[in-house]
Amino acid sequence: MVNSGTQSTTLEKAQAYDSFFEVFSHLYKELKALGSKKPAETLSESKVKIINRLLEDIRKNMEDEPEYKYLDMLDNELLPQYSDAIFTLSQYEGALKGFKERYFGYDSGALKHQWNIEK
Repeated sequence: MVNSGTQSTTLEKAQAYDSFFEVFSHLYKELKALGSKKPAETLSESKVKIINRLLEDIRKNMEDEPEYKYLDMLDNELLPQYSDAIFTLSQYEGALKGFKERYFGYDSGALKHQWNIEK
């Protein structure tokens, strides 16, 4: 049994989280590194397109979650500065953390951490 406070999610949502979390983490880390050098510099259109493709997948997975309403896409017409993009991605980081805290926990029967999947 996974921790009693842990809620359950679908297998599809857990697998989607697993598929994009590492990509998001590396992208966010890289964006922060680039933004620390020149936070007021504008992102290129191609960077915004790549980032938004990932953010759209995360948004789809988070549609039924309480954080969803705070997850905005980057504006691909008025290209954002690095500092604005970092701020936006920090909201996604928080939402992903909340998702994992709700649905992932220690299963004392299996003696391991795992997703709590709906039956």
